[in-house]
Amino acid sequence: MSLLSGWHRGEHAAEGFAYPTYTRGSGPGVIVVHESPGLTPEVIEIGQHLVGSGFTVVMPHLFGSSHGPPRAWEAARVVPRLCVTREFTLFATGRTAPLAGWLRSLARSLHATAGGPGVGVLGMCVTGGFALAAMVDPVVVAPVVAQPATPLPLTPARAADVNLTPGDLATVRRRVADGCPVLGVRYHADWVTGTRFETLRRELGDGFIAVELDGRGHATLTDHRHPEAVERVTGFLRRRLLEVD
Repeated sequence: MSLLSGWHRGEHAAEGFAYPTYTRGSGPGVIVVHESPGLTPEVIEIGQHLVGSGFTVVMPHLFGSSHGPPRAWEAARVVPRLCVTREFTLFATGRTAPLAGWLRSLARSLHATAGGPGVGVLGMCVTGGFALAAMVDPVVVAPVVAQPATPLPLTPARAADVNLTPGDLATVRRRVADGCPVLGVRYHADWVTGTRFETLRRELGDGFIAVELDGRGHATLTDHRHPEAVERVTGFLRRRLLEVD
């Protein structure tokens, strides 16, 4: 039986893109944007955890496998495809991924159906910065940046870049100054995240809540799932979406 058999399959089309979506739960909405190599069992598990925590969860399927364990070589095949696809920006600095407009549209649609004070967005690895791009839309009130990995940290400039245009970064700064914090989670020794947390501390000040875990893992909520990461992300989403006066 598919791990997604209890989820409602739909599709969201906007901004010239269309992707399958899987929805489950009740309560305020949270979008879980999967990492490479795809919508794996571990991603579905964190989605199911959030369903059990009181949220309506939507998981877009953007690339790679879905619901089955990825084959050993799949990540090696997926990443080169992401390097050339128009939806993502794995190398360019000072740019927002073109998929951001689609994700903001999905957030607005989810909020319209799920209600609540707004929507949470959890991005991971190659989609880590998507939570920042999504919060340009005020409907996103609980952005979570987990181990952000793009642009790939091949130079100091890329390692420090947070995958936003200057205009979008200015909007994020204003939203944080107006009271919308950003949660970031990574393993402290994870080189793939580059120096992005330092950039976010400088740009967002106390509005950036950094959770840096001991160890040399990468995928804080999935393959290298850490209990503190799960607890802090869940708590942040609850405070922002469920415990609002």
